[in-house]
Amino acid sequence: MLSVSTRNMIPVRRVFLSLLVLAGPTLAQGKNAAPPPVEETQPPAAVIVPYDDKLARLAEVLGSVHYLRILCKAPDGDEWRKGMQQLLDSETGNEPQRKEKLTAAFNRGYRAFASVYTDCTAAAIVAEERYRNEGATLATEITSRFGN
Repeated sequence: MLSVSTRNMIPVRRVFLSLLVLAGPTLAQGKNAAPPPVEETQPPAAVIVPYDDKLARLAEVLGSVHYLRILCKAPDGDEWRKGMQQLLDSETGNEPQRKEKLTAAFNRGYRAFASVYTDCTAAAIVAEERYRNEGATLATEITSRFGN
């Protein structure tokens, strides 16, 4: 039996190689025609947008503010998560890699403050205000520089 290491192969190649190894004896006994070639499909290349770094930071800020607003029981606490969803809908469309990147940034911002603040303290309120100001600055910079 043929022994091939599949540890460093991409999943599509692993599956193809496994099927080929399993079907080898059957193909050798049957027809002399070669099997049709298998085309490898590659995911679409990630779209690079010049303001993605700033957008990722904005997403992180939104996650942080969302956590702090919920923690301090602000009446509009959930609006920040909704704002993030609107950002994802308008910016990522059918680009799953960008959506994952921005979602990860939002979650990172949320978790960063969740690991530090468990109660609404004066420091949490100051941090929330500073992050809201940073978010407003980022949004203004992005729209003034890259907006239509």
